[in-house]
Amino acid sequence: MMNRRHTLLGFATAALMALAPVAQAAEPLSVVATTGMIADAVRQVGGDEVSVKALMGPGVDPHAYRQTRSDIVAMTRADLVLWHGLYLEAQMEDFFHDLERKRDVVAVAEALPKDALRTHDDYADKYDPHVWMDPELWQQVVGSVQVALTEARPEAAATFAANAAAHLQDLDRLTDYGKLLLEQVPAENRVLVTAHDAFGYFGQGYGFEVMGIQGISTQSEAGLNRIGELVDTLVNRNVGAVFVETSVADRNMKALIEGAAAKGHAVKIGGELYSDAMGADGTYEGTYIGMLDHNFTTIAAALGADVPAGGMDGKLGAGH
Repeated sequence: MMNRRHTLLGFATAALMALAPVAQAAEPLSVVATTGMIADAVRQVGGDEVSVKALMGPGVDPHAYRQTRSDIVAMTRADLVLWHGLYLEAQMEDFFHDLERKRDVVAVAEALPKDALRTHDDYADKYDPHVWMDPELWQQVVGSVQVALTEARPEAAATFAANAAAHLQDLDRLTDYGKLLLEQVPAENRVLVTAHDAFGYFGQGYGFEVMGIQGISTQSEAGLNRIGELVDTLVNRNVGAVFVETSVADRNMKALIEGAAAKGHAVKIGGELYSDAMGADGTYEGTYIGMLDHNFTTIAAALGADVPAGGMDGKLGAGH
């Protein structure tokens, strides 16, 4: 009798549980980020708590980018919109200032202390926005992403904190790898010539003199005088390698190489660097760490250092 009563009670309990409403897991926080670098930080910190869309994919120049109709729809529907700031998305600033009156919008690099930012003679009253080129500085942007996500979803604060701490450890390792590798470049070779002035923070952090054909923004024009000056520098300082960028056309760099050749000095392309955008989606180079691992390893190899095959963890070019 007792066993039968327990059996009936078990059936009744099971029936009640089947009828009771099931608590639904919260939908992921919908985040739109302008650049791939910010989107990667959101994925690292947010984990399963977020879904993120990057507006600017591989090879896209953020200085010139304008929002599309589909971008506007995505941003107006998102729970949170994260943009870089520091005049990186120059063509979209007015839109973001208008959107922030209606949506949760955060410029994640604007919180950086101004004494940590570079100024530039050709970029009056503005700062160099390319802070992702120094992973130590980028850690503070990751912190801004963590704060924004936490404010948008406070119940996931512990998850965001744990994920951010793990990612910051990875960024420390990346910083150490870059320093160890780039210290092997002979002092006389530590001259980095690129398509535009996007590597200033890299130069500060790793002891390189950096020269760009164009200024901080790709919207600045590269005049014949600037190319002529750089040709003379290449010849006089015996610079043997220059670098193209994935998000900037290489026509000015070709003019630079041809100009040096006309003066009897051979210059090679040392490699293609990621400047304002990461690598292809789904690849190692399509992550922030993979992007900088590629840059560090490519620069060091071209300028005279011995580099490990595949970069920091053997992942470069591995398609993951």
